[in-house]
Amino acid sequence: MAAVTASMVKELRELTGLGMMDCKKALTDADGDMDQAIEVLRRSSALKAAKKADRTAAEGLLGLRVADDGSYAVLVEVNIETDFAARNEKFIAFVARVRDVAFEKRAADLAALLAGSLAAERQALVQAIGENISVRRVALLEAPGGRIFSYLHPDNRKGAMVAIVGGDDELGRDLAMHVTAIKPMVVSSADVPANVVAKEREIFTAQAADSGKPADIIAKMVEGRVRKFLAEVSLIDQPFVKDADTRVGQLLKQKNARCTGFVRYEVGEGIEKVETDFAAEVAAQVKGKG
Repeated sequence: MAAVTASMVKELRELTGLGMMDCKKALTDADGDMDQAIEVLRRSSALKAAKKADRTAAEGLLGLRVADDGSYAVLVEVNIETDFAARNEKFIAFVARVRDVAFEKRAADLAALLAGSLAAERQALVQAIGENISVRRVALLEAPGGRIFSYLHPDNRKGAMVAIVGGDDELGRDLAMHVTAIKPMVVSSADVPANVVAKEREIFTAQAADSGKPADIIAKMVEGRVRKFLAEVSLIDQPFVKDADTRVGQLLKQKNARCTGFVRYEVGEGIEKVETDFAAEVAAQVKGKG
C-alpha cells in the first residue's frame, strides 16, 4: 500500500475544499491514487450532503446584479442553516457564483439556474461547511423601454429591484429603497390577485359580524377595510418612505415616470424555522449514553 503523505492530503484538500481527515481517509482507501481519492470523496460527499438535506436552512444571503445598461437584473436567495455559516467566505463566494450564473443565463426559474454545475458545487460546499445549503429562488426582472434600479441592504439579507420608465436615477434608487423597506405586494391595487382580496374580505366580514351592527353598516365597514388593505399593499398608494406626506404615485407623476414592476426578497421569509431546545438536546444525548 502506498504511503499517504501530508503533502498529498494538502493537495487533495486544495482540490476539493473538504476536511483533512476526510481527505486522508479517501487517499488511504484509494491507495494513494489522487484521482481515485477524488471519486471516493465525491461518493461520500453525496451521501453526507443527502443526510443534511432535511435540515432547515433559513439563514443566508441575497445576490443581486443589474446589467450595465439597466435593461435587466437578477435577484437570488441562497440559504444555509446558521447566521455564523452565512459569513463563511466559501458560502459568500458561492452566493456570488449563483448570482453571476443567473445573470449570464438570464435565469427566470430554478430549473434553468441549476441546469449546469451549480448543483454539484452546492453539494461539495455542504460537505465542506457541514450545513445544509439551498438555492431557494431566483427572479429575473426586465425593463423594456426603461431601466432597472436596485437596492441591497448592507447585510445582504433584504433587497429589491424596480423597473421604471422615465424619471431619473435618484427616483430609481429611492423607489428601490422604498420597496425594500415598506414591502409592497403589487404596483397598483388592480394587480392584487382576486383570491387574496376575497380572503381579506372574508376575514374582515367575520370580524365585523361580531360588532352587532346592522348588515348594511357591516357591508360598508368591510368595503372600507378592503380599500385600506389595497392601499397599504399597493406601491403607488403607499406614503413615500422619505416623505410621508407624498404618495409614491404622486412622486412618479411629478417625475413623469411609471413603475412597470418590482421584485423584493428577504432572506428566510416564509420559511418555518424549527426552534431547538439546546439544553434538552444535550440532556437527551447524555441520557442516551448512560
